[in-house]
Order: sequence, then C-alpha cells, then structure tokens
Amino acid sequence: KTDIGMALDGDGDRIVFVDRHGKQVDGDHILAMCGLQMLQEGRLKKGTVVTTVMSNMGLDRAIKSAGGKLVRTQVGDRYVVEEMVRGDYNLGGEQSGHTIFLDYNTTCDGILTALQVLAIMKQKDKSLDELAKVMEPLPQVLYNVEVREKKDLSELPEITRRIKKIEKLLGEAGRMVIRYSGTEPLLRIMIEGEDETKLHQYAQDLLDLVKKHLGK
Repeated sequence: KTDIGMALDGDGDRIVFVDRHGKQVDGDHILAMCGLQMLQEGRLKKGTVVTTVMSNMGLDRAIKSAGGKLVRTQVGDRYVVEEMVRGDYNLGGEQSGHTIFLDYNTTCDGILTALQVLAIMKQKDKSLDELAKVMEPLPQVLYNVEVREKKDLSELPEITRRIKKIEKLLGEAGRMVIRYSGTEPLLRIMIEGEDETKLHQYAQDLLDLVKKHLGK
C-alpha cells in the first residue's frame, strides 16, 4: 500500500524501484523516463542517452520515437561515463541501476537518481507505474556457460556460423550480445527479440555448441 519502493546497493551508486503493484522498475526504465523528460524540456544534450550493450531494445524504441538517439558502450558504468565526457552528453547509465546525471555529478548516485524520478512523478502528477509505461521492454534472455578457456570465438567456425544464423533469424526485431565475463570463466549469451520461446531455443542451441567446444 505504498506509492513507490526504492532499493540501493551497498555503496549507494545504484538504485532500482518497485511500483505500487510490486513490479520492478529497472535502470532502462529510469533512463527512458528521465531521458524523455529531459528531451521534452530541451535539457538532453544532443538528444542522446548513453547506455551499454545490455540495455533493452525497448529503450532504443522509446528514445528514438521521441526524436532522440541512443549510444551504446561496452558493459561498465566507467565506459558510460567516458563516452558521456567524450561526446559531451549529460545522461547515461546501465540496466543494473547505475545512472549518471553529468549536469550534477560525475559519478553514479542512487539518491540523486531517486530525486530525479520523484521530481518527474511530482511534476507530471503520475504514479511510477504510469510513467514506466513510456518504455515497453522486449523479452530478453541471458545464459551463462562455464568455459575452460576464453578463446576468440572467431577462431571457432561452427560457433560463428551459428551466431550468424541466429542473427539472421532475429533480423531487425532482435539482437544478440555474446561476451566473456571479465571476472569469471564464463561466456555470457544475451538474446533479445519479440518471441521469448524462440529466444530460449536460440540461446540453448548456442549454449550446447559452446559447451561442446569450450565447456569444462
């Protein structure tokens, strides 16, 4: 029976919300809400939001439909900040809840992000779940497979052929991000598109192939 819930991580640089129905509102939704508000007010530099390759395509669609632009970086808030400084942008972040408002701070700050979201709720006199509707996320599946070595996938033709086949099946309505973890012996497979059942099939298919060539 509350309007909004907020959860910060241990050092307070990340935040995610829950709406009055208990549904999570993640970093992508935060970027969509804040980006569209700033775009509407003429405060979004170059009409651009910076995020990583892991952010949902629903964010792309929300920002682009309003006449804005999305720039992606590799995973990590440090890369988002670097791109923002390089390109002179003032809003960026990650799906995980890192959000950077470069007009106010050079680092992620969960409390600042909370204040920005609360300000939009107050200004528009709308609940969080209403505001979050500006972005409709596409189904996204993420699989991790343990590997014995982090071999360049381009050296494994059977895997590269399968990746190209899946990308062709996804077309412009989906995308795939495959990367090794920076801290663990894992290959991460993220696939996004409109049919979640097919996404799981594609991911499992690729997972089995990776296990065959690189699995422990």
